Amino acid sequence: MEKRSGRFVWSISRERDNIAKHGVNFEAAAKAFLDPKRKIFTDSLHSVTEPRYFCIGRVGVRIMTVRFTYRDGYVRIFGAGYWRKGRHYYEKE
Repeated sequence: MEKRSGRFVWSISRERDNIAKHGVNFEAAAKAFLDPKRKIFTDSLHSVTEPRYFCIGRVGVRIMTVRFTYRDGYVRIFGAGYWRKGRHYYEKE
């Protein structure tokens, strides 16, 4: 089962797992894309069947990393969390 919100889509069960593991729901994760200073990187380690990406952006006072792909005209989110490595890349010029 999927949930859609604007230009974003995600699996409800994957979101549930992400909340349990990282404490982040995908509605909040989508806000990282609103940060004008966000950074997008290719996820070359996990891009096997389709291109995958990281969006690193500020959500509130923290820096969030969102794993996603583009599918059928939507941004499909499949993971998100507040990881130190993401903050490092966000702050790097």
